[in-house]
Amino acid sequence: MKTSRSLRITQYFIAYLLAFISLYPVFLMLISSLKTNIDIFKHPMGLTTKLSFQAYVKLIDQLPYLDYLTNSIFVSVVSVALIIVSGSLASFYIARYSFRWNGALFFFFLLGMMIPIKLGIVPLFLLMKQLAIINTQWSLIFVYTAIGIPLSVLILTGFFRTLPKELEEAARIDGCSDLGIFRNVLLPLMRPALGTVMIMNFITVWNDFFFPLIFIQDETRKTIPVGMLTLFGEYSTDWSVLFAGLTLSSLPMLVLFFLASKQFMDGLTAGAVK
Repeated sequence: MKTSRSLRITQYFIAYLLAFISLYPVFLMLISSLKTNIDIFKHPMGLTTKLSFQAYVKLIDQLPYLDYLTNSIFVSVVSVALIIVSGSLASFYIARYSFRWNGALFFFFLLGMMIPIKLGIVPLFLLMKQLAIINTQWSLIFVYTAIGIPLSVLILTGFFRTLPKELEEAARIDGCSDLGIFRNVLLPLMRPALGTVMIMNFITVWNDFFFPLIFIQDETRKTIPVGMLTLFGEYSTDWSVLFAGLTLSSLPMLVLFFLASKQFMDGLTAGAVK
């Protein structure tokens, strides 16, 4: 009994320690955004006796940060929506219909995860230029959608195959079409998988730096990761403003995770317990 209690206390201690290690950088980022540059240099890892919101005011005044935020939200939301719609439809077709090239089609989607898309940046740039969408958000949306579909197909196909086919047969007896079965019967049961796909792809799109740097030139069309680059000066950097921008840019991801955390956890643990 005493051994079991000691083991539980040890487990709780390790869990709280890991949680502290994980959350302290976020706390430090928030506190640093409320410091002055002098306080950051004097006490980089500690608290401050005087909180100031001047960094947030300077962030809005010095940069078109609201434009960066709007662009990031638009690109992320539209990209994730296209990934979910396209990936769920393709996964439904692969998982529920048997045909000669079923396995080959599934493997074709998985090839998108095996080949680094950044190796084709030159052809991609030329393609976007020919489509006349270079320096627009749609160039990013199409690339992110192509990047996210393979992983979504991999996750959603496995979930579709775990759902009992008797549900579809009962719906067909009631006169439901294939699209109706997909929309009204299967998708409500797929919320854990859809939550997992949504969060994973949203984080990937939101934090990406490479493709906006290549495809976007206008300052007002940049996303947050590229826009924040202007805060790094050649000889000096305003660290308080930088931390303020990082804090604001992390809020949408935190809100999304808290809203969809239950679905995300259910999606990660689905199939672990029979």
